[in-house]
Amino acid sequence: MPASGNGMVPNAHQRKDWQKMIKTWFNQPARAQRRHNKRVSKARAVAPRPLGLLRPICRSASIRHNNRVRLGRGFTNHELRFAKISKKDALKIGIAVDRRRRSKSNEAMQANIQRLREYRRKLILFPKNSKKTKKGEASAAELKLATQLKGKIVMPLKKYRFHLDAAQVIDPKLRRTDVYSMLIDARSTERKWGMRAKKAREAAEEANVIGKK
Repeated sequence: MPASGNGMVPNAHQRKDWQKMIKTWFNQPARAQRRHNKRVSKARAVAPRPLGLLRPICRSASIRHNNRVRLGRGFTNHELRFAKISKKDALKIGIAVDRRRRSKSNEAMQANIQRLREYRRKLILFPKNSKKTKKGEASAAELKLATQLKGKIVMPLKKYRFHLDAAQVIDPKLRRTDVYSMLIDARSTERKWGMRAKKAREAAEEANVIGKK
C-alpha cells in the first residue's frame, strides 16, 4: 500500500531475521519501584533535612527563552559573600553552589541575595549535641516550632499569572493616533540620536565662537 499524503516514501531495509536486533525491556516497572524505594530510604536517612537543595532564581539563556524565570544550578560566590555565608557553610546547610555561573544583572543578584537571607532566617539548625549548642544552632524553644518540609523543591517559585485588562471604549483621540508613525519615529530617534546630538553640540560650539567674535 503506498504512503498517503506528500510524505517520505517508506524504504525500511529490514532483514528476514530483524527480530533478533530488537531490544526489549520488561523491567521498567521494577526499576521505577526501585528508584522510589531509594528515594524513601534517603528521605528517612536525612530527615528532618530536606531532600533538595536551595537553588537560585535565574533566567534561561538566549533571546528566545530569556523571558522565562526558572531555578538555576547554584548560587555564585558573590551572592554568598553579600549574604554573609561562606561556601563551606553553604554546602553544609543545604545551599547549592555553582562556581561557573556569573551574576551579570544587579537585579538578579539582589533577588538571589534576598532569597539566601530569607532561607537563612527560616532555617532551623538542629544541634549535634543538645547539651552544648554552638553558634547558629537552634535552641530548645525553636526546635518545638520546627516543621518538616514536604517535597523536593526548597522555596519553590511562585507562578505569576497575567491579568488581562477589561475591554474599553476607544475614544476619538485614540482613533486619531497613528501608532505606526509613532513606532517609526521612535525607531528613527533611537537610530539617529547620536548623530543629532553631535550636530547640536557642533552648532552650539559654532554659535559660541561667533558670539565671542
